[in-house]
Amino acid sequence: MEQHDCVVIGAGPAGLFCAIHAAVPGHRILLLEKNYYPGNKFLLAGSGQCNFTHTGDIHDFLSHYGDHGKFLKPALFSFSNQALIAFFAMHGVVAETDGNGKIFPKTRKSADVLAPLVKECRQRGADLRCTEPVTSVIHTVEGFEITTPEATYHSPVLVITTGGASYPETGSTGDGFRFSASLGQPVTDIAPALTPLRIRAFPFGAFAGMSFGHLHFSVWRAGKKIADHRGDVLFTRLGLSGPGILDASRDIQPDDVIRLSFVGNLRRGEFAADLAKRVDEHRTWQLGTLLASYPIPERLNRKLIALSGIPIDLKCAHFSSAQRSKLIANCTEFPLTVLAPEDFSVAMVTRGGIALEQVNPKTMESKIVPDLYFAGEVLDIDGDTGGYNIQAAFSTGFLAAASIRKRWESR
Repeated sequence: MEQHDCVVIGAGPAGLFCAIHAAVPGHRILLLEKNYYPGNKFLLAGSGQCNFTHTGDIHDFLSHYGDHGKFLKPALFSFSNQALIAFFAMHGVVAETDGNGKIFPKTRKSADVLAPLVKECRQRGADLRCTEPVTSVIHTVEGFEITTPEATYHSPVLVITTGGASYPETGSTGDGFRFSASLGQPVTDIAPALTPLRIRAFPFGAFAGMSFGHLHFSVWRAGKKIADHRGDVLFTRLGLSGPGILDASRDIQPDDVIRLSFVGNLRRGEFAADLAKRVDEHRTWQLGTLLASYPIPERLNRKLIALSGIPIDLKCAHFSSAQRSKLIANCTEFPLTVLAPEDFSVAMVTRGGIALEQVNPKTMESKIVPDLYFAGEVLDIDGDTGGYNIQAAFSTGFLAAASIRKRWESR
């Protein structure tokens, strides 16, 4: 049985960063990865361009993780977005920021961000072994026994950084949840997050690819509004996507109703008053021509009129009160019933995971099993789009490593 001082399971950003910063002289670090090469899912980040963090003060990050931002505070403050940018700059990766605050490598290639992580891991002496899927983990009085098809390893310290269950074709199949549960660590229910929404009888499928910047939409459940959102929305063949929808998806359930407003910053009453004024001023115009004066794409304009049961060539002078009420509702609160959020095969991250109540946020160590640590998406943390989840992976991986080093130094 091979002996190591620390075994890390999963060579994504959290695992690589943990191994890098735990690798100090005199201690053997083993990093096990089931895939042929590390970082399979990481290579898909930002559609392969690797949006690895976000701009702004690190304090502002906390609000982008739902109710779990408080848990992440020690990790984010121990290794911030600026520290991450500086780390990659030191390894030749020049960062650039897009108009939305997302930070990418200047080359826009995920491989250019992954390569220095793998190189640094090996240069610091961590033993990275790929194509070694862990099959079982056992906790004994002397530490942990980690079994793969190749061997059984012993280590007094174990770090689980296996990611979640999204994009399972990359190897993220929920292994860490099973290992943790077998060790007695509580795991919450999991579900897809940052995922598109399938809409029942979606009327805009022919407009797939049409996008809307900073669109206002609300979410309704059983006849009651439960949330208001504003963000970029994209029509797909089967429903809705885009950063605004993805961020909201973690709290959306089947049969919820999404109400979209296509009239910019105008509220329903404001739009109704403005529309009435324009109708009175342009009574000889066709209604389609009048509606085109609003920031609504022409094809959508015509579709909204048709869905409101109004002839496309109707003159404003013949625009009835009933027709007006229907059109106003469709322009400001168009209702779309959610069939279901898309599944793990397309979800960017996993909602749920290792229960945070039993993990020390200042160390990433289990409160139940001594010397068992967690980092990255395996934790019950899912952030907004824009680099927040990858930053959390790096920060929690760093904090786990720092905690392990401190433990070694005190012994």
